[in-house]
Amino acid sequence: MPTVVSTAFEDLVAIGLKALISEDPNLELVAAGVSMDAVEPAIERHRPDVVLLNFGTLGTPGQVLQLHRAHPETRIVVLANRPTSAECNQMLSFGATACLSKETEARDIVNAIHLASRGMHLLPRSAAVGGLLQSGIQGADLLTPREAEVLELLQDGATNAEIAHELSIGIETVRTHARHIYRKLGIGSRRELTRLARQDPIVVDEERRPLSS
Repeated sequence: MPTVVSTAFEDLVAIGLKALISEDPNLELVAAGVSMDAVEPAIERHRPDVVLLNFGTLGTPGQVLQLHRAHPETRIVVLANRPTSAECNQMLSFGATACLSKETEARDIVNAIHLASRGMHLLPRSAAVGGLLQSGIQGADLLTPREAEVLELLQDGATNAEIAHELSIGIETVRTHARHIYRKLGIGSRRELTRLARQDPIVVDEERRPLSS
């Protein structure tokens, strides 16, 4: 039976998540309402299969990377308010197994927890198709961890020189990473980072093979 730790969410979301997990006989909620400061001790204590993170309480997306590196055996599911494809891609590149909108249907959130506990990934797709669609995606569409770090700094408005200094890499390397990021996200410039279309998820396995329907 997969075990779950849930961090602190808005009251209605927290109540809904607790009810959803409690009503599923095949899931066990071992801790809820955990603050981000206390999430790592909670993982160390309970050793959950899945931890639910509130995107809105993250001080920086880098916290997901730190948590993943410290506890690679625990799958991370991030819930956000209508996340963009860039935000989802960044979360997945930092080690999250899933990135979902808080508006996702209840049954799909439960399904996502089960899938995450088995190591399957939820990736962004056009909002024109709703729900959790079972499909494949090219592995190259995911940002590398370094590209995700560059993306975070680009979103903060850092210049190429500032990014190079922060990450201890060359400016030309920054430019190369930026080109890869824009290509993978299907955009042409920094300005378009703020205009990315809203996304819904699709499900693929760790090897990016299509799942059977």
